[in-house]
Amino acid sequence: MAIERIIDTVLHDDDSDEQIIELTLRPQTFDEYVGQERLKKNLKLAIAAAKKRGEPIDHVLLYGPPGLGKTTMASVIANEMGVGLRVTAGPAIERAGDLASILTNLQDGDILFIDEIHRLSRAVEEVLYAAMEDFKLDIVIGKGPAARSVRLDLPKFTVIGATTRTGSLAAPLRDRFGHLYRLEFYTPEEIAKIITRAARILKTDIAPQSAKMLSTRARLTPRIANRLLKRVRDYADVNGDGIIDTVMTTSALNMMEIDEAGLDPADRAMLLSIIDNYGDNPVGLSTIAALTGDETSTIEDFYEPYLLQIGFIERTPRGRRVTVKARRHVGRQD
Repeated sequence: MAIERIIDTVLHDDDSDEQIIELTLRPQTFDEYVGQERLKKNLKLAIAAAKKRGEPIDHVLLYGPPGLGKTTMASVIANEMGVGLRVTAGPAIERAGDLASILTNLQDGDILFIDEIHRLSRAVEEVLYAAMEDFKLDIVIGKGPAARSVRLDLPKFTVIGATTRTGSLAAPLRDRFGHLYRLEFYTPEEIAKIITRAARILKTDIAPQSAKMLSTRARLTPRIANRLLKRVRDYADVNGDGIIDTVMTTSALNMMEIDEAGLDPADRAMLLSIIDNYGDNPVGLSTIAALTGDETSTIEDFYEPYLLQIGFIERTPRGRRVTVKARRHVGRQD
């Protein structure tokens, strides 16, 4: 079960509020998309080549921690190609018939975006293999001795898959992607630009220093940055004149208990539990999960990526270990 925290990288229910405004927060073109410069450079070349040949872009696999813009990038690719975009998710495609229904309704050049593609069932993957490689769909009509296999032609389409766990993707499926790109964490400067752009779209005045402050608390992740901006905007509307200055920003962040490194009480509690119980010794993932009361997948997906990125924990052959930098941050220096 996903943990409910302001700085979660998972989507919350309130993220769907004001849907029209929320959609406009997503960049529509490469020029609007801040960060991921290496990825954008490669995709621009691939799109230009595909458009010159009059063909769909080859299948694309986007991977990396959640909240970094994989869905947004798929939308940008579709816009840059000038084609339709169909969005679905791995868990939503339960049977091969579900996939067949989606594929037969695509048009030439359309993009099918499959979020959490590593969660597709093996039966669905088997159908997807031929569809991606040969643009053919094999379906079985009837049952028992009267059953027969029919092969249907599909339109030339592109699959864009997104996953946080590349290792969980079946090798035959992974090999069918012509483009494999990892989305990296953003820099604080890039996050500050994203916050400033979002504030402008939300018609909220924000001081440059406030945008800079929020960028250091957003865990280098655009989704968290936009969520923090909305919560600070709420605080400024209720407790001030709606202008987000450093005073309002500091007060709102203190209320949410998000410190200068972007850690919330759950992060600090996990680090303190490891330090107080095991000191400088490595700790296994299952042990950390037992200490925090979370599942191991929660630790790997929502705690670890950022803490590893900022050097607060490190992986060793014997387990996870809290670094000196983290001990200093939580006040547990030797």
